[in-house]
Amino acid sequence: MDLSLWATFVSAFVSATLLPGNSEIVLAAALKAGAAPGAAVAVATLGNTLGGLTTYGIGRLLPSRMPEGKAIARVRRYGAAILLLSWVPIAGDALCAAAGWLRLNWLGCTLAMAAGKAARYAALAHAVSLL
Repeated sequence: MDLSLWATFVSAFVSATLLPGNSEIVLAAALKAGAAPGAAVAVATLGNTLGGLTTYGIGRLLPSRMPEGKAIARVRRYGAAILLLSWVPIAGDALCAAAGWLRLNWLGCTLAMAAGKAARYAALAHAVSLL
């Protein structure tokens, strides 16, 4: 795997945790540098999903008695399906942590996270191909 794909993976992973990052710029740069679009989207999706699962895991470690915020209320209402929006900056991190805190099924959460993140990266790759 070439360096641009490794950078895409790391950036996507970090971007999906509570740390700041901008995986979209790194993915676009990798694509412009000649990375295969399918591979780049897959690597970004994998990294971002694993980062989201890390935040989900952190949520599971939070004390069971905490005040409920908007993210908890939305996750409680919509379940794992709300994680289709886990790619949204800042709010997505809160949704992943809330899903972990509520101890939602990890497989359903993983599938919803991956689907939302893959759709976002595929749309970005398509947009970059038009430039």
